[in-house]
Amino acid sequence: MELADLAAGLRATGARCLLIDGRSGSGKSTIASALAAVWPEAAVIRLDSIYPGWGGLAWASEHLRTSVLEPRALGREASWREWDWTSGSAGAWHPVDPDRPLIVEGVGSLTVANRALADVALWVEHATAERKARALARDGETYVPHWDAWAAQEDVFIAQNHPEALADLIAVPTDGGFDLMQTGRTP
Repeated sequence: MELADLAAGLRATGARCLLIDGRSGSGKSTIASALAAVWPEAAVIRLDSIYPGWGGLAWASEHLRTSVLEPRALGREASWREWDWTSGSAGAWHPVDPDRPLIVEGVGSLTVANRALADVALWVEHATAERKARALARDGETYVPHWDAWAAQEDVFIAQNHPEALADLIAVPTDGGFDLMQTGRTP
């Protein structure tokens, strides 16, 4: 399955929310951007904009549920709080239209509670060495001192939530993009 096929299927079924999870550097942002290009009516929320610093993976996951996914499930306007990485403090609130489809990407997006509030979930799988190279190429020296601590948070999150088991699709990077495989999971 190609990303364009996924977007067409999401549009055809009237899906309102797609969660994309995976470890740092796996390709979540790339997939979200590619899907948004072919599903332009969808808004995109990137957890990188929400994590409250380098220790905030669990907080962002909970914030996503309580401030975005639950209000949307009730048909209410939702909003999320941005983290200002430059000042190291909370930033502006951003509204999320409850009637617009939503793509959420970031490690921590796929929990049991969050999955219950989404139509489709995707886990991105990629080898550690390649992920680290991608992440450090993307974020440069800023990320280097935080890689191990962030990876430890990912380990805890994955052990507690088993996001890959909650996914409907697994994405694996290839030279030309991603292979998408259905998991056989029944929502």
